Amino acid sequence: MAQRRIRIGIDTGGTFTDVVAFDEDSGELVTTKTPSTPSNPADGFINGIDKVLGLMEADGDDIAAVCHGTTVATNKLLEGKVEQLGFITTEGYEFMLEIARQAVPDGYGNSYFWVKPPRIVPADAVRTVGGRFDFEGNEIRPFDEEGAVAAARWFKDHGITTIGVCFLHSYAADEHELRMREILRAEHPEAIVSISSEVLREYREYERSMTTLVDAAVKPNVSRYVSNIHSRLEGFTGGSGREIPFYIMKSNGGVLSADEVVHQPITTVLSGPAAGALGAALIAQKAGFDKVLTCDGGGTSTDVSVVLDGEPTLTTEGTVGAYPSKIPMIDVVTVGAGGGSIAWVSPEGALKVGPHSAGADPGPLCYGKGGSNPTITDAHVTLGRIPPHLLGGEIPLDVDAARAGIEELADRLGLDFERCATGILEISAWNQANALRQVSVKRGLDVRDFMLTTFGGSGSLLACRLVDILDLAGVVVPQNPGNVSAFGLLTVDVKNDYVQTQVAKQTALDHAAIEKTFTELTSRAAAALDKEGFTRDEHQFTRTVDLRYFGQAYEVRVTAPTDRPVDAAYAASVAAGFHDEHRQLYGYDFRDDPRQQVEWVNLRVTGVGPITRPQLRELPSRPDSTKRSHSARRSTRQVCFDAEDGYVETGVWWRPDLAAGDTIEGPAIIEEFGSTVPVHPGFTVVVDPYGNLVITRTTATTKDAR
Repeated sequence: MAQRRIRIGIDTGGTFTDVVAFDEDSGELVTTKTPSTPSNPADGFINGIDKVLGLMEADGDDIAAVCHGTTVATNKLLEGKVEQLGFITTEGYEFMLEIARQAVPDGYGNSYFWVKPPRIVPADAVRTVGGRFDFEGNEIRPFDEEGAVAAARWFKDHGITTIGVCFLHSYAADEHELRMREILRAEHPEAIVSISSEVLREYREYERSMTTLVDAAVKPNVSRYVSNIHSRLEGFTGGSGREIPFYIMKSNGGVLSADEVVHQPITTVLSGPAAGALGAALIAQKAGFDKVLTCDGGGTSTDVSVVLDGEPTLTTEGTVGAYPSKIPMIDVVTVGAGGGSIAWVSPEGALKVGPHSAGADPGPLCYGKGGSNPTITDAHVTLGRIPPHLLGGEIPLDVDAARAGIEELADRLGLDFERCATGILEISAWNQANALRQVSVKRGLDVRDFMLTTFGGSGSLLACRLVDILDLAGVVVPQNPGNVSAFGLLTVDVKNDYVQTQVAKQTALDHAAIEKTFTELTSRAAAALDKEGFTRDEHQFTRTVDLRYFGQAYEVRVTAPTDRPVDAAYAASVAAGFHDEHRQLYGYDFRDDPRQQVEWVNLRVTGVGPITRPQLRELPSRPDSTKRSHSARRSTRQVCFDAEDGYVETGVWWRPDLAAGDTIEGPAIIEEFGSTVPVHPGFTVVVDPYGNLVITRTTATTKDAR
């Protein structure tokens, strides 16, 4: 039999590992899921490959490449489980992390009560070293070799083995940081070190320091994890010596080979969420929707983002948990509201949900694996919104255990069972709605114009409530929604970002210097693509520039041409784009006011190596239109959508039996192998030509979006 070319996408979540395989020759797409293994996520990864190869009747020799989205870095930061770090910075700047930025959550009205959270590195684990460059890269004071050696020995003596280095203006000249790393290697060889000039060659010392420290914090975990999987993939080639190409999803919407990603693990902090946003973007665009909010619900967290005209929006102002990160990333907001999020009672006696999660092990009470706290999944199963099993019956659920846990919680709160269980889900829905507002309303977008694309194992469970709360246009639920992130991994190009701060006013711009920097950044991007195996004729490059009006604190990113040299006309076209973007974002611009000068700040180049994307296939329509969707109706059960209305008789539909054009009126439950969609009363579902469930509200809700 001829060898096949199968690309496999694997997204490891907190509860399940999702797998999609694409046969490049036949176009066949096969999806499946397997339980995640938190004690060693690589086990779930390998199990997923075994399972999908079995379904395709293929073997390891047929694997052309494996692309992986991992939450190893995301969950570590989201849960705040950062081990002790060390920080080395310029003499006199030891309190850089303590000063941070003047930002108070919920506005300045909260400033009297807000307590600044602990820094990622406590003040007593910060060392300083003499030496200084200015912002143009000129050395003002020489590097203090003795002080550097003393700092390295101090960290070794105190057992701190993960260290971030950020010296002032090292984006302009990195000699001192490189020398500091050499000294650390000599004096403290077991230390894992990240230096800011390699992580983020961009100005703003606090953000660059935090990004570097986050890179250092996740580097040990990501390196161990990637190396483990890389070695275990060798088992699929039967000792032939062939190395299976292995790629990791990056936060910027591209992928990078595993060999390279261990040197820049910060780029993976939104690995899984970025893949989901890309997969949802492709599906929603094919379904005919150009304004989309995405909601990726997993076991530990929910990730939301915005898609405009088929492209997820990008940002360099992102955060993961409490930690800011200035690397380019898809603009995803992550909240601790997944299926495993724990319901608990605050000291004040209020019901809270998340951010702590039961994960996959021990998991929710209904998993029967030793969980001790009720979760969102427990609330869903006891109210009848999900079946008493997962994965089409592979994983039975203990409904009685879930009910007992919620009853105990209800007794402590003085509520009846249904009000407690629906209250858990209502709080979770509002947590998700607030995250959706952060990526939409706070960006000046009108959510009423947007469809919501829900995916992930738990992403669609609260879709109807989110429509009510936010007054959305409707919901699109893709086929195999639990595997959209894994599908997204098969749509991703290899992508590398490079940045250089080069501040200059438009009127004094050195065009030759700008051209030189663009050329240098492009050369670095090309070298990276060469290393990834792309021929020069396959290379694609994009340029962007961060600009602002002189005196502003923050910049606006503008696309710059790549097909002509930098001259006065080039600079003028970039500035014109800046005026347009500024007006779009803020409602005004100063293009006709010569007193307001435009300032160039950062130059960026992205190198792209394109891949072959799978094509979505249309779903056949039902030949006998009189039967419609009734043949897909499997059973009925009692479901509680609202505590006041109690339980209602609800039809249960099997999604694989639905055909294009089928229509279902709520209340209804639509089930498939890896996901369930509760359709509340007052909503209608239509199956579109690509098998997506398009859900819209047909009657006014009795609950307002308070």
